[in-house]
Amino acid sequence: MLPVTSPDRISEQTLSAKRRRGVILSAQGWQRLQAAEYLSAARDNAGNAYTLEQLSDRTGISTKTLTKVRRRQNPVDQPTLAEYFKSFHLSLEKDDYINQEPDPDASSATLTNLLQTPLKGQLTLESPFYIYRPPAEKLILKEIVQPGALIRIRAPRQFGKTSLIAKALNHAEENHFQTAVVSLQLADSEVLGSLSQFLQWLCVMVSRSLGLPNALEEYWNPMFGSSYSCNDYFESYLLSASESPLLLVLDEVNLLFNYPKIAADFFGMLRAWYERSRHSTNGSELWQKLRLIIVYSTDVFLPLNVHQSPFNVGLLITLSAFTKEQIQELVIRYGLTPAEFYATELLQLLGGHPYLTQLALFHLSQQQITLKQITATILTPETIFDSHLRQQLGYLEQHPELAEAMSQVVANPKGIELHPATAFKLQGVGLIRFENGLAISSCNLYQTYFAQILK
Repeated sequence: MLPVTSPDRISEQTLSAKRRRGVILSAQGWQRLQAAEYLSAARDNAGNAYTLEQLSDRTGISTKTLTKVRRRQNPVDQPTLAEYFKSFHLSLEKDDYINQEPDPDASSATLTNLLQTPLKGQLTLESPFYIYRPPAEKLILKEIVQPGALIRIRAPRQFGKTSLIAKALNHAEENHFQTAVVSLQLADSEVLGSLSQFLQWLCVMVSRSLGLPNALEEYWNPMFGSSYSCNDYFESYLLSASESPLLLVLDEVNLLFNYPKIAADFFGMLRAWYERSRHSTNGSELWQKLRLIIVYSTDVFLPLNVHQSPFNVGLLITLSAFTKEQIQELVIRYGLTPAEFYATELLQLLGGHPYLTQLALFHLSQQQITLKQITATILTPETIFDSHLRQQLGYLEQHPELAEAMSQVVANPKGIELHPATAFKLQGVGLIRFENGLAISSCNLYQTYFAQILK
């Protein structure tokens, strides 16, 4: 059995040690530091993330202390933290750290409680299992406060979009924004039956998110058309209801790609809103209050007019699979050793898939299964990935053309050309990735499973 430490990683000696005053990196401080490290590595280290040894040489801080700083669970003295920041040309600010005298027993209990059930969906804002993907966090938080901002977040399903959005919403609320989140997964076939029905649904959903009554009777006039009425509803009602900016998150907009007639008009309207905020015209100040985040899981395969598309303006944030270094950091947080071994093996099996990596590490941290057993049970009902694999298989069974394409992918492990629309749909659910323009399974787990199931 592989060597595994206890989940809390706190020795008996540590638990009985005398408490020491110190500081712990805050979420903001950790984000600033990660972003600075990322930019420095891109400039000075050939784009490779710094190792602990390299960080130690640069900062003059021991690798043990650096690990403590980066885990953000036990305190270090403030001068040490300031020196760490200084080495990356940052000044340590008050909001970069938390003064606290931690209770090791409480910290241990908290982490143990977190490890009782596998993580699902959005991670909490201060979750120790959230892995930063710099510069994504810094860029999005900086862009949100810009008047009329439009941010696009693109990543396959279960790649961390929702957790990133939670941080964006929290930042907006801290800056006294109104916030509204509308997931297009809630739009049923009746809603998507026509542009008018869809835009009225959108207006009502945003109203409800803001705690405002439905005002369609007052602002919706069919004589002027759906897009105009929706525009007027936002301008005359939603944006005028408060002096505060409004952050509107539109999640799962890729679902509209299957409704090209609705999509063309809707996306054209979003682009028009963005443009109105950019020009000094009547009403532009009002539209500058609107900050849009558009979230989608695949490349856009609709033939949209380049001047009427919101997908070629604003800030694009792309979330990729975890790197080996990010997996290794997560392994450490789960209390598993040796970290590099686990990171290497999990990267090979799961390709850095964020959710699957978290799921595997949770089960490994319970010390009831080994990596060897995880690999050996992939094709059995006992696999820890059973629910996820069944979900992916169910998606393919609902779309026979995608199942056929996936069977071709696993039959050609060196890569195969697929029709763009088909490839983007498979990429959107995380089943494939591209290598030299060819589609291949995104990880060995999928290659092994679907090569057997789809043959």
